[in-house]
Amino acid sequence: MTGVTDSPDSLDYQVRTHRSLVDVAYRLLDVAAIFASTLFATRYTDNEHLENLLVVGSTTLLVHLVAIEVSGLYRNWRGSRLSLELWCVLLNWIYTAPAVLGIGLLTRFNGEFSYQTKIVWLLATPLAMGSGRVVLRMILKYLRRRGFNTRKFAICGVNQLGLQLANNIQSSPELGLELAGFFDDRPSTRNNDIDDEKCPRAGTLNKLVGLAKRGEIDMVFITFPMRAEKRIKDYLDKLGDTTASVYIVPDFFVFQMLHARWNQINGLPVVSVFETPITGIDGVLKRGFDLVVASLTLVLLALPMMVIAILIKRSSPGPVFFRQKRYGLQGEEIGVWKFRSMRLTAEGTAGDNGAVVKQATKDDDRITPVGRILRRTSLDELPQLFNVLDGSMSLVGPRPHATAHNEEYRSLIDGYMLRHKVKPGITGLAQVNGWRGETETLEKMEKRVEFDHRYIREWTLWMDIKILFQTAFVVLKQENAY
Repeated sequence: MTGVTDSPDSLDYQVRTHRSLVDVAYRLLDVAAIFASTLFATRYTDNEHLENLLVVGSTTLLVHLVAIEVSGLYRNWRGSRLSLELWCVLLNWIYTAPAVLGIGLLTRFNGEFSYQTKIVWLLATPLAMGSGRVVLRMILKYLRRRGFNTRKFAICGVNQLGLQLANNIQSSPELGLELAGFFDDRPSTRNNDIDDEKCPRAGTLNKLVGLAKRGEIDMVFITFPMRAEKRIKDYLDKLGDTTASVYIVPDFFVFQMLHARWNQINGLPVVSVFETPITGIDGVLKRGFDLVVASLTLVLLALPMMVIAILIKRSSPGPVFFRQKRYGLQGEEIGVWKFRSMRLTAEGTAGDNGAVVKQATKDDDRITPVGRILRRTSLDELPQLFNVLDGSMSLVGPRPHATAHNEEYRSLIDGYMLRHKVKPGITGLAQVNGWRGETETLEKMEKRVEFDHRYIREWTLWMDIKILFQTAFVVLKQENAY
């Protein structure tokens, strides 16, 4: 037979299996990482017990192989974020390390090693395993961009969602996925809004099943609308007779989601649409990072802050600090501390309270001479480090707006209040991308909210670190600061 017909029953099928060298590489890298880190820890701290390297390494490897059954470390990571894979490495080590130490304690084998050796071993092993994966990803990215280690995928559904999915995959050649075509039993007249050139129809379901049974299709994505339940079920029934990996892409993902996460409620799967990404271990890491950096910064800047307080007190009557009402996490009202940079009015500090809040503008006559310097250099924000310590703010996050501005813009900008799904920050992604300072137009506020949403969707601890470094350069440039 020379061609492929739409009838799957007419083909002589042969299942093609993938014995991926990538899977072997992952395992070999971990073996190398475990023994190399054990050797490093032993040689670095305790040369006289070097002969026990094989015993420690072998025990670690055996426990590691058991732990991966729980952590799923050797799953297919194609298309997944590197950060997720590295978290899984850490999770697997959290299972492995205590077990190995426990075995050593029971057998009294651990007694031969110093605490220094154990600490180096505990830190070096996950670092080596993670580093190996970073290098392997870089190699795979290079190879897949050149056509190696690829997989063929098909899309069921000639529609906008299918087109969007294809574009997303094809814009990331490092995934190593090659489109075989779009498959749909519906006549082309049902899809007048789809460009046939962008969405090449390769055949019907029967043809797709035939290709999948022959091993010519590795992955199938079903992009029919969720209301087409019967059609989806028919496709799943027929594709269940193949070895292709099948995925359903729900059409509600075409909406702007803040942070989607699958959960279960008593066995029933649900997906979050508007949710904070910073929970669990991520929340612990971000909070720990905030506490450490804020504490060290306050220690380093204690003397300069005292000097600033004296200058404020001597330059104009009024308190050194003032507290502004802002919305915090989940929209709860918090008090944000700042160095006072404006003169007092009859109502109190200018711009502090009131139903209408006038933002500071260039050459604003309410700002004191000392306050002008503080605002231009963002030194007036330093007391917010105390907000970070008490947990009401974070070092990085959406900047807190005046409560009056929140009430004004929540009715003008879609999803405005979603920026309160995380703690407000002293600096943020919007501020280091040019949307700092006065937002006198709706467009400027929309751009700021757009970056706030992007921060919430894409948050990582590394993103926080980069934003903090970028903030230093933004402050030095002194743009939009008055």
